[in-house]
Amino acid sequence: MTDATDDIAEEISFQAFDDDCHLLGNLLNDCLQREVGPRLMEKVERVRLLAQSVCNMRTVGVEEAALWLSKQIEKELLNMSVDETVPLARAFSHHLSLMGIAETHHRVRRNRMASHPSKSCDDVFKRLIQSGVSQDDIYNAVSNQEVEIVLTAHPTQINRRTLQYKHHLLERNDRQDLTHEEKELLIEDLVREITSLWQTDELRRRRPTPLDEARGGLHIVEQTLWRAVPQYLRRISTALKKHTGRPLPLSSTPIKFGSWMGGDRDGNPHVTAKVTRDVCYLARWIAADLYLREVDSLRFELSVSNCDEKLAQFAYDIVAKDVTTGRMEGTESCLHPVSTPISQLVQIYPHALASSNTTTALQSNESSPSAVKAEIMRDSIQHDQESPASPTRAATILAAAISAGIRKRTGTDSISKSSVDKLLNPSATGRPDIAPYRVVLGHIREKLVNTRRRMEELLDDLPCDYDPSEFYETPEQLLEPLMLCHRSMESCEAEVLADGRLTDLIRRVSIFGMTLMKLDLRQEAEKHSEALDAITKFLDMGTYSAWDEDKKLDFLTKELKGKRPLVPPTIAVSSEVQEVLNTFRVAAELGSNSLGAYIVSMTSEASDVLAVELLQKEARLVVSGELGKPCPGTSLRVVPLFETVKDLRDAGTIIRRLLSIPWYRDHLVTNHQGHQEVMLGYSDSGKDAGRFTAAWELYKAQEDVVAACKDYGIKLTLFHGRGGSVGRGGGPMYLAIQSQPPGSVIGTLRITEQGEMVQAKFGLPQTALRELEIYTTAVLLATLNPPDSPRVSCWRTVMEQISDVSRQHYRNVVYENKEFLHYFQEATPESELGNLNIGSRPTRRKKSGGIGQLRAIPWIFAWTQSRFVLPAWLGVGKGLEAVISQGYIQELQAMYREWPFFQSTIDLIEMGLAKADIAIAKHYDDWLVNPARQTLGQELRDEFHKTERCVLEVSGHHRLAENNKTLRRLIESRLPYLTPLNMLQVEVLRRLRQDQSNQRLRDALLISINGIAAGMRNTG
Repeated sequence: MTDATDDIAEEISFQAFDDDCHLLGNLLNDCLQREVGPRLMEKVERVRLLAQSVCNMRTVGVEEAALWLSKQIEKELLNMSVDETVPLARAFSHHLSLMGIAETHHRVRRNRMASHPSKSCDDVFKRLIQSGVSQDDIYNAVSNQEVEIVLTAHPTQINRRTLQYKHHLLERNDRQDLTHEEKELLIEDLVREITSLWQTDELRRRRPTPLDEARGGLHIVEQTLWRAVPQYLRRISTALKKHTGRPLPLSSTPIKFGSWMGGDRDGNPHVTAKVTRDVCYLARWIAADLYLREVDSLRFELSVSNCDEKLAQFAYDIVAKDVTTGRMEGTESCLHPVSTPISQLVQIYPHALASSNTTTALQSNESSPSAVKAEIMRDSIQHDQESPASPTRAATILAAAISAGIRKRTGTDSISKSSVDKLLNPSATGRPDIAPYRVVLGHIREKLVNTRRRMEELLDDLPCDYDPSEFYETPEQLLEPLMLCHRSMESCEAEVLADGRLTDLIRRVSIFGMTLMKLDLRQEAEKHSEALDAITKFLDMGTYSAWDEDKKLDFLTKELKGKRPLVPPTIAVSSEVQEVLNTFRVAAELGSNSLGAYIVSMTSEASDVLAVELLQKEARLVVSGELGKPCPGTSLRVVPLFETVKDLRDAGTIIRRLLSIPWYRDHLVTNHQGHQEVMLGYSDSGKDAGRFTAAWELYKAQEDVVAACKDYGIKLTLFHGRGGSVGRGGGPMYLAIQSQPPGSVIGTLRITEQGEMVQAKFGLPQTALRELEIYTTAVLLATLNPPDSPRVSCWRTVMEQISDVSRQHYRNVVYENKEFLHYFQEATPESELGNLNIGSRPTRRKKSGGIGQLRAIPWIFAWTQSRFVLPAWLGVGKGLEAVISQGYIQELQAMYREWPFFQSTIDLIEMGLAKADIAIAKHYDDWLVNPARQTLGQELRDEFHKTERCVLEVSGHHRLAENNKTLRRLIESRLPYLTPLNMLQVEVLRRLRQDQSNQRLRDALLISINGIAAGMRNTG
């Protein structure tokens, strides 16, 4: 399963990491002495030492001694009282959490100390040029790259945000220049942090709502990505300039972010149309608030006067409008660092009255602001010819506007000569310079305030009648004045200023837009069929879902071509169907300005896509009719999601069927730039057929879809729905992208990041910066230097044989063996996971049913807890054994060396095996499983050892994770705390299943689940 440190492949020094672990561990022990007393602390330490001895004995192969020591741990835990279960579970759990913090800090420290980190932009650009790739190709590929990381709210994030970011003190601890006193103060701060950690209830006492999950995702943007993205783009730009001579264009967006939090309604009844609307409004509010902070900082910084003609013109228009509408006071504060009464503002602009033409215009009773403007423009043009890029011109225009505004508002026909003299000859003191950039930024600020206020009113369901010119709806509207400022600075030789905070703000707007992350909607195809059933029945057209595919496509295509609404306003439908229709209405109201894609889960036919297109068209017709104007943005792109093995095999055929429909092709070209997006599901395919078969079917599906889109001249973006664990398609991202089929990554990629992987990768600006860079370089390499296809045709035949045998064995065990479901429920805490409030979505699609109705996440989560990690490897050994017995071992070893996809697949399976612990899995069986079913457990453990032997034979390794020493070392460092926590969980489960109403035992179990997830650095 994926680890926050899995991307580290080379050997590194662990001394600093060990020092951090010892420091945090000792401070936690001191805390335990104070909080729970020496007696319990002695028990914790005794159990830890026994567990450490078990690990040492197993490392040197003395299994009998390890077994005897394990029995001593069992005795300790058997004798613990119910009151001791919670503090013991908490103690080991917190040790593992602190080790996780130390690991994260070690990654940051290692990346900071590396002079030439691998996979960096500088490293990859250099390698590509050395391999013969031209500078232009690199520049164009990076500038046009489109990678979107989609954050999802799957219930896999065990660690609460309130317990994150405790490691910041470790960064200070690394400093060598701390005095003795500063060091002592630092230790005191750490003591307080750890005490606070212990005194914080780590259990969620209520299940989070979709809005809670959305807030968590937005928090990641606000706290880390907001800071990391500008630095990441600067790093790309610097490397591009170094290797190609050109920096990254300001408009380039190599990375963007999407979200499913508040939009993923597949199997989650808590995600309603109102939730989706509220999440979008909240995201827009936070975006406006973040931009406000940046604009305020920028206004303070940009006090310069030099500007070009376009910016001065824009500033004049702002001031003139404010004067006309009586809002001069607000503009006054934007203009000047010193507050000045409006009657004295003209003295700030002496040049404005230096010309006789200007003075005449100002003194004329007949002159309107536009007339003044014309006079001033003529005068300023003449001045510009003498002194280009002078602040005088901007001052002239703005002074004229202010003067005209004074006369209009005071009703005076003229200004007395004495007063004019005073204005023409002001004292040198108290005369701040003109600041046109502050005028523009003040205008931007006002519109951002309105944007934020408008979202507040919409969230409160209040009337909202802002003029569209008074707020920002799209990022293009906000970018326009910012780019105007940037171009003005460049033309006035102020590039150094332009390349600072202003450039960062422009890039943030380009990346985050007005929503931070566009929200995808996801719903199961069956729900759309139910909605169309209700409509066709109401119209006496029959039952839509009963029609064959040809009839469905004929009906859908005909209605999509028509201009009249299909759904009558008087239609009465069930609450479930009404919710589906409400979702499409919200999608029409929000449009593509706030929303990204509409994902169709369990797509099995072309009609599943067209059904969404029709429902979307109907909603947009209704909403635009009510508004009396077109809906905002465009319709959402509809993305089929292929999840089961059958659907993956049909993916290419379904896409071809879709693209063969003229209306659909024209729709893609007209509304989506000739672009088709296809999503591939890693989770359900793995649960359906096992990890090896899922990997192979996903590979072939990508090849088929790429070929289909190529045949019709349609651009393709593949959306990879990967989880955090190997069983759900997880693993090192760099390795995964580099092993995709040739042609499947052509500068574009969408991919999900789920649960605790979001925190592990993006929880800190430093780690986020590194991860974003890895995404960029991996996609660049896959685009410009794609991986090889199978070198010989027989390799595909070998893969088919392995896959067939693996899948058949996997399904025989999981779906055909009647005892397996009972074994699974006894040998893991699966039944108790529902009490762990880590997600808003239910763990099962339906309340009843077996493995088929269980979601992929709890399926993986449960096996992770027992350390069996069964979904990562079950069936693989049988498949490999079958082809090895036929004499294909040399072919397998050649495939591992020369075919990136096969090597990646085997390495990920090996990683899953390395994280398993068969002795612990057997302990769960011995104490929790009915003796009648323990034979099944022994068969599965034998299967594990067979898989281990076959994988090592293919890879040529002598032991698991041999090519990832860092991962192996980190796993071993956790075992002294992880092993006793697993054994404690077994004892608590045993007691709880006899006394299910015992809340103390239930709390201890949930704490142990948290701790094991932290120790495995993975849930599902």
